[in-house]
Order: sequence, then C-alpha cells, then structure tokens
Amino acid sequence: MGGPLNGIRVVEFGTLIAAPFAARLFAEFGAEVIKIEQPGSGDPLRKWRKLHQGTSLWWYLQSRNKKSVAIDLKSAEGRMLALDLAACADVVIENFKPGGLEKLGLGWDVLSARNPNLTLVRISGFGQTGPYRDRSGFGAIGEAMGGLRFTTGDPDNPPARVGISIGDSLASLHGVIGALMSLLRVKSGQGRGQVVDVSLYESVFNLMESLVPEYDLMGHVRTRTGGALPGISPSNTYPSADGSHVVIAGNSDAIFGRLMGVIGRPDLARDPALASNDGRVRRNDAIDDAISAWTRKRPLDEILTALDAADVPAGRIYSVADIVADPHYLAREMILPTELPGNVAVKMPGITPKLSETPGAVNWPGPTLGQHTDEVLGGLGLGEQEVRRLRKIGAVQ
Repeated sequence: MGGPLNGIRVVEFGTLIAAPFAARLFAEFGAEVIKIEQPGSGDPLRKWRKLHQGTSLWWYLQSRNKKSVAIDLKSAEGRMLALDLAACADVVIENFKPGGLEKLGLGWDVLSARNPNLTLVRISGFGQTGPYRDRSGFGAIGEAMGGLRFTTGDPDNPPARVGISIGDSLASLHGVIGALMSLLRVKSGQGRGQVVDVSLYESVFNLMESLVPEYDLMGHVRTRTGGALPGISPSNTYPSADGSHVVIAGNSDAIFGRLMGVIGRPDLARDPALASNDGRVRRNDAIDDAISAWTRKRPLDEILTALDAADVPAGRIYSVADIVADPHYLAREMILPTELPGNVAVKMPGITPKLSETPGAVNWPGPTLGQHTDEVLGGLGLGEQEVRRLRKIGAVQ
C-alpha cells in the first residue's frame, strides 16, 4: 500500500533547509515532490557539510524521494514551465524573501488564477507582512528573535545555540501542518486553496511555552539555566563517577518520591513542603545538590539501572555513535540502510511519525541535478524535440 499522500503533487521552489525539509516530509509519505533547481549549480545544500563524491550527505537525506528538475527561472521559458507545473500541483512550497515569487511573475495572484485549489506555503524570516518583512532572515536570526537563544546555555556565558538548524526545521514543520490543513479544506470541498504564511521567528516563538504571560503578569524574564528545565523541579543534568552525565526528570510528585527513595533521601520525599512542584522549585538547589551527591559516587550504567528499576525517567546523553548502535533505534527502524552512488552503503535516519496502515518509505536518495527533467517535462506534454530546444537555450538542464 502506498503512502497517505499518494496522488498529491508538490512543487518545491526552495533552497537549503526550511522549504526543502518541508517538501522532504511530503515526499517520504507518498507525495510526488518536484524540486525546481537552478541549472548548473542547483541547491547550495548539495555542497554543505560532509561530501560523498562531491555531493553533500545532507543532500542525499534532505532530497530523498524528490524529483530534480533543473529550470532557469530567470528565463521566460523557464518561468512558463514553472507556472505550468504549479498549475497542476496541489502544493507549492517556497522560501524566497517576500516578493521573490512576484519578481519572477509567479506571485499568488498569478498562481491562484491558474490553479484556484492550490496551497502556497511561503516560508520566510519574518513573514509576508509587517515592518521587518524585507529583512534577510536565516534560522539563526529566527532563533534569536523568537526567544530561544536568550534562554539557551549557561547563565554565566553568552547565549548559546542548539547544534542544529532548529529554527529552519521548526518552520518546516509549521509549513507542513499548515499545508495539510489547507489540503483538508480543499479535498473535503470546504473551500479553495490559500496561502500558508510561515515565519522563522514565529515558528520558534510558538514553542516558548508560558514565556509571555509570565513576563506580562509577573514581570518574570526567563533566562539561561544550563541543563536545568526552569520552573520544574527536579529536572536537570547530573555528573556521574565515570565522567559522564545523566539527565534525570523527577517532574511529577510521585516520581519525585521514588527518586528520593533511590538516592537514599526519604526525608525529602516525606517533607510536606516538597509535595508539589511549586514547593520544590523554591528549594531546587538543595534538591539538585542531593541528587548530584548520589550520582557523583556511581558510574552511569549503575545510575541508569537503579533509576529504571524505580520507574524514574532518566537517560544518557547520546552521541551519534550511541544512536546508530542503540537497539531501540534499530528496532524502531530509525536507522535505515541506504545506497549512494558507487554502490556505497550508508546509514540514514528513518521516517517519523509511524503510521500503522500507510507508513512512509524511502525510495531513492537525493537525485542528481536535473535527473528527472525529461520525465517531468514529458508529463507536461513536451516532446523530446522541445525539451532539446529548451536545453539548448539554457532554459532547462
């Protein structure tokens, strides 16, 4: 059985991370994703980070199941081909600066006139409206403006960043959610297509929990707390005797009691002032000191065994070496074998979420530039001679 998005066609005008990651999720669950790339160079992601035979390993992951069509959007012929593809698509995803599509003659007014049921996902730094709309905005800027950077890192050091492009990825997820809601509206006959306006900073801001009401009502400014989860006690990262660290989350009242039993502090478990989270927060430093005093005397494996036996959530901090060797990752098929050009086997991340009846699948890794140009243009009714002509004048590759 095919994926749940079989029959959905997505056209991606995207580079690097935000729009391409959103389109990848569509492709993994059965949608036909046609990625438009610039002839000659293609998506810059092809050259980011570690390369295999001159192509980024990230590219092979980010563009799996996609069809690469090399079209020069600067040419009139190329723009017309792009418009024809959008006219027969369900979703178009782009991450130009606001106004970029309009400069190409492919704005929402043009696209929707040709295809009233189209959903256009527009991912940008600051959104399609507002005083900052024309500013350049990458994920790092969205993380800073969205409030994440201010709360990340050690309180005695400058704000830190998460080690991945999380701002872009959060925008991708919001874009997919918005597109699916719009598709549901169209496919259920409730209305026509629409624009899904996603900004990087708002996607980050949407995850910032009760940051705003805490400030507005109480004047509280949440700052950096290192490995601790602010306002939740106990939940922190603790040292072990063998130089490792363990994350322990005693977040609920019952778990706190079991945790105190494991570390030999039943007196804290019985203290009525610590019976609920608000009381524990007021004495969080003392609780953390008690937990650390216990963990420092024991190796990591002993800590994890004791806490697991008591049903206390705890875990080691995984490196990628831990991930690819972990039996649970393997049992859940979150590490998948993939074959790259040259018959080179490589492990890639699996697919999430897990659907019981129509799961996603990986059919091929990221394609070569223009690998599917002939196939896709043929689907538009162009003959071989016309494609050769377009290739000769540089409109396609």
